[in-house]
Amino acid sequence: MKPRNTKFGLALAGVLALVFVVSIPASAGTVTGIVHNGTDGNKIAPNVDVLLIQLVGGMQVVANTKTDANGQFHFDHPGIGQGPMLIRAVYKNVFFHQPLTPGTSNVDVTIYEPTTNPKAIDVPLRLLVFQPNGDKLMVGEEYSIQNNSNPPAAYFKQDGNFEFTIPQGAELDQVSTFGPSGMPVRQGTIDKGKGRYAIAYAFQPGNNGVRISYILPYTGNQAQFRESSTYDAQRMLLVVPPTMQVASAGFTSAGQEQGYNVFSKESVKIGGGMDVTVSGTAPPPADASASNGSGPGSDQVNGRDATASSSPETTVETAPARIGDEKWILLGGLAAIFAVGVGLLLRKQVPVEASAPAAAPPVSAAKARKAQRERERAAAPPKAAPAPPPPPPVPPVEMITREVNSNLDSLKDTLLRLELRRQAGTITDAEYALERGRAEQLLRDLVQG
Repeated sequence: MKPRNTKFGLALAGVLALVFVVSIPASAGTVTGIVHNGTDGNKIAPNVDVLLIQLVGGMQVVANTKTDANGQFHFDHPGIGQGPMLIRAVYKNVFFHQPLTPGTSNVDVTIYEPTTNPKAIDVPLRLLVFQPNGDKLMVGEEYSIQNNSNPPAAYFKQDGNFEFTIPQGAELDQVSTFGPSGMPVRQGTIDKGKGRYAIAYAFQPGNNGVRISYILPYTGNQAQFRESSTYDAQRMLLVVPPTMQVASAGFTSAGQEQGYNVFSKESVKIGGGMDVTVSGTAPPPADASASNGSGPGSDQVNGRDATASSSPETTVETAPARIGDEKWILLGGLAAIFAVGVGLLLRKQVPVEASAPAAAPPVSAAKARKAQRERERAAAPPKAAPAPPPPPPVPPVEMITREVNSNLDSLKDTLLRLELRRQAGTITDAEYALERGRAEQLLRDLVQG
């Protein structure tokens, strides 16, 4: 297992590489690629529908084609290179995506045979993160899902192949998924009633994940609710800021991770329920620059390999890549969970009422009239003050004398500063001679004047 710093460095290098890739202009609005079938030993896949999707302003199909006998496809479109786009291969009604970033002219897509066998996946980790916001408690969940099917296949069912529940009284915000490469894709949900939902998403071989966000009431800075288990999880984590407390039977402290307190429980079985109590206030606001990575927020693709999806309502969103090993979800992952939930809180603007002035004590009629006269007097425009009498005329000779004396005083100051600068060595001989010549010429003009 590599050290976390090394993993973080690799993640940072990947982000920097992405920045440089995105900054390179695309060539000629053309993209080509090959579709491979990962279940069939990566053989070429002919006669597969391939769509070119524009992401700016929502997902919009702008071109479509089919792979030829060699599994190749080709697009010419003026939007290529102007912004992030998406290549979608549709195989047996399952969507497989690959991002098309500016500067890229060749994109290959891997498809898989679909399977409906639930044993194709397991859940090594389930994570719950709690963050208060006034009288609301924002909850972010992440299911780490592993597809170890052999031969490799995409686990998918049209009527929903991943189910989850939210606590009673909670308001569902968003659901997103990511595949082995980490690109999040927002999903439409199937409401099954009583807080139970499902999504139809093709989990590819390797590491996948589901992120869920919902809002709970948080009256008096505390909440108590019941969480359900829809899958066996090898491990479950509860994560809270250090200013909060969380308690649930069977969970023990697992220390801190990126400033968050972590509580862990091993082997959570399907069908079980757990009571969770959360209390405390939000930590002080952090530097905004530290939270934007999430920056987050945007409809752009992050330039990594795409995951498969099957929902027509699917949209692509940006979220930080997951870093760290399988046991820990670092702060980047936590921010990604909350990125999909914080939008709901931001959309619900809280009106601010102006404070009413305190009522004045009762006064008598006479005092009221007096006060009214004083207000009218204060509101009346002030009377113009009488103009001061003009100064007595100064005789021409006296005016000239005053001007000469003033200029002589100024000239003396100039010569004094000039000598001081010469003695201090802050002026060259040439500059001194030039400035002194100007002063002497001014003196002659005054004397002749």
